[in-house]
Amino acid sequence: MYRELRTDANWQAQSACRGEDPELFFPIGDTGPALAQIEEAKDVCRYCTVIEHCLQWALEAREVHGIWGATTEAERRRLHRLGRPAESRVTQTEQTQRVEATGT
Repeated sequence: MYRELRTDANWQAQSACRGEDPELFFPIGDTGPALAQIEEAKDVCRYCTVIEHCLQWALEAREVHGIWGATTEAERRRLHRLGRPAESRVTQTEQTQRVEATGT
């Protein structure tokens, strides 16, 4: 039985990743060359107008593979443990990514 997700399914039609190679968002591993691929995928996400919907969907669906809403599998597991609402999670994720990018 499939459970109904609260997010509107039409968000995918507006996603920035729609025209990208899907393999970009499913790196093999999280070390070495995969790190560059993860960052490239997250760069696409950062300019996406539906990043919140994407992350919310991934969290509600418990998606365990790929980059969704500019988060990796490990980052989404951490967000689940924190138990924050999806909108707060996006803000937290964006802040974390800014700190990582700038080093401050």
